[in-house]
This record gives sequence, C-alpha cells and structure tokens, in this order.
Amino acid sequence: MFSRSKINEPGPKKADEAGKPAVPAAPASSTAKAASSESASSPAKPKPPASVLSADLHISGDIKTSGDIQVEGTVEGDIRAHLLTVGESATIKGEIMADDVVINGRIVGRVRGLKVRLTSTARVEGDIIHKTIAIESGAHFEGSVQRQDDPLTPRDKGTAPQQRQQPQTQQQQPQQQQSQQQQRATQQPAAAKPATPADPATPPRGKGGSGA
Repeated sequence: MFSRSKINEPGPKKADEAGKPAVPAAPASSTAKAASSESASSPAKPKPPASVLSADLHISGDIKTSGDIQVEGTVEGDIRAHLLTVGESATIKGEIMADDVVINGRIVGRVRGLKVRLTSTARVEGDIIHKTIAIESGAHFEGSVQRQDDPLTPRDKGTAPQQRQQPQTQQQQPQQQQSQQQQRATQQPAAAKPATPADPATPPRGKGGSGA
C-alpha cells in the first residue's frame, strides 16, 4: 500500500563521468625543458673566415687577433693569433705566437705554437718552441728546437737577474760620487801643504845671523 520514498536514495552515476579518466595538469618544468631543447637545437653561429693579408701589403707593427689569419705579404712585427698560416710569398720579421702555425714562407724570428708545421717551401731563421712539430723534407731551418708543454707562455729566465742588478748599480752611483768628493777634499789640503816647507828654511838664516 505504501511506496518507498526515493529522496534519500543515491541517484545513479553518470556513465560519462565514470568513464572519463582525470587528465593531469602539465608540469611547468616540462615546458621549460621544451623551450631549452628548442634553443639548443638552433644552429650555432658560423665561424668567421680567416683574415687575409694580400701579397702587396706591407705592415710595420704588431698584429693581435683571437681568430685565424693568413699572411701573404710582408709583416715587420710580432703576430698573435689562433691559427696562423704563412703563405709562400710571405715574409715575417718578428715573433710568432699561435695555437696552430703552418709555415709555407719565410720567417725571421722566434716561433711559439702548440702545433707547428713546416712545409717543403718553409724558410725559418730562429728558434721554434712547440708542443708538437712536423717538418717536411725540403724545409730550410736555422735555429734551435725546444719542446714545452705550454709554449705560449714565455720563460725568459735571463731577464730577471738583470732587472735585479739594475737597482744595485743605481745605489752604487751615489756612493761612488761621495767617495770621489771625499778624495777631492783630501787632495785640496795636500796641495796647500807644499808651500809650508819654505818656512823652515828661514830659521837657519836667523841662527846664522845670531852667531855672527
């Protein structure tokens, strides 16, 4: 006779809500990694080409660069570079310092490099300080060869003692001047004394007159 009340009974769950799984939110770190991967995948900047000094160029002075340089002309001065290529028509009079040195022409001066290569047309008049060296047959070389782990740092041991001795010589000059002044002061009374021996000659005359 009486029907149950359906007010307190739970209603049926919706099939759509039960079937759909919860979608997790994307973390912020994943987006940052994606942005960094895109920036890393971008192509790197191309390396600038080597600077070329043509055969009709004559330079008097030092050259310094962090890149590559190719010399075909004449340079009177020191050169600092990353990769130095000396052409067959080039002439360099000065010190060379580079990571890689390829010599095809003439050099008059010291060569410092981690890798030094003398081709068959090379003419070097000076010392070579290197870590690795290669000399082809036919190359002309006059000087000494010395191997160092770090040839780009100069090690001039002979200059240090000379610099230390210079202040000593400067200190000795005032002492020498003082000694010369003292010698002059002692010589002046000695020059005045020779006039006094004439005075002792007078007493004998007085004695002779008194005896008379």
